[in-house]
Amino acid sequence: MFSNIHQEFAVPEELRDTIKCFWYNRRDYGEQQSGFTVMPDGYAEIIFHFGSGCSITHQGILQDLPSPFIMGLLNQPALFHAQNQLEIIGIRCFPWAVFDLLGLSSEKTENGVHTFEHPVVQLQTILNDLINQRKIEEAVSQVEQYFLKLHSQITIDSLLFKAGAAMRKNNGAIPVNQVANSAHTTVRTLERKFKQSSGHTVKDISGIMRFEQIRNRLWHAPEASIAALAQEFGYTDQSHLSREFKRYSGITPAALAREAKKRKQILSNDFVAFVQA
Repeated sequence: MFSNIHQEFAVPEELRDTIKCFWYNRRDYGEQQSGFTVMPDGYAEIIFHFGSGCSITHQGILQDLPSPFIMGLLNQPALFHAQNQLEIIGIRCFPWAVFDLLGLSSEKTENGVHTFEHPVVQLQTILNDLINQRKIEEAVSQVEQYFLKLHSQITIDSLLFKAGAAMRKNNGAIPVNQVANSAHTTVRTLERKFKQSSGHTVKDISGIMRFEQIRNRLWHAPEASIAALAQEFGYTDQSHLSREFKRYSGITPAALAREAKKRKQILSNDFVAFVQA
């Protein structure tokens, strides 16, 4: 049995307007099919998976997932299933850039998963061979070279880049009109471009960014004051934070903090695969 591994890889300067990082994850789920929950985290992921396969629960039905697939911006937890060994190479993208990068429509699906046809699928066989040879860094290098070439063939919308930079700098705690000012555009134009590029509004993405920051803070420091976090991240009050947090995660921030205290030593077993630790 292989040990569980998670590695993240920095992207070259040329890709930093579209891609946050590359990552590799390996886990053994055992012979029985196991479920794992993926929380919203403010990013979209292009997922290549290898091994016994991966599926998602949608409307109570298990659906097998092709490789690769796109995990779009989530606004609620998603339940995945795997068994035996599952290995993943992920490309963590900014949600306003991923579909333009691939030249695809951002039309949403109900469960946040997009299956698609694109020449990038040709990487699957190459990556599978390298993974089987345990050449992880070489596999990630292949992904990097592919996306450098892909990126060189598109024009990144500077408006989206500037708006996204302002949102990231403020961890999502920034009004839409200030995001528009940062991008030197109007709120109406900004919202239209975000909806076209990601399938979501600026407010949607900002809300999930704020949630991610608070979730990570509470997981690593469960003793943190929820009222202080509400003030720091621009919520009206603690109850406003709790409502929004439960909307995205299904639990309250206090419940997450209690869970973190109990299970802090096995973080990797809870926030797995697609979610930054």
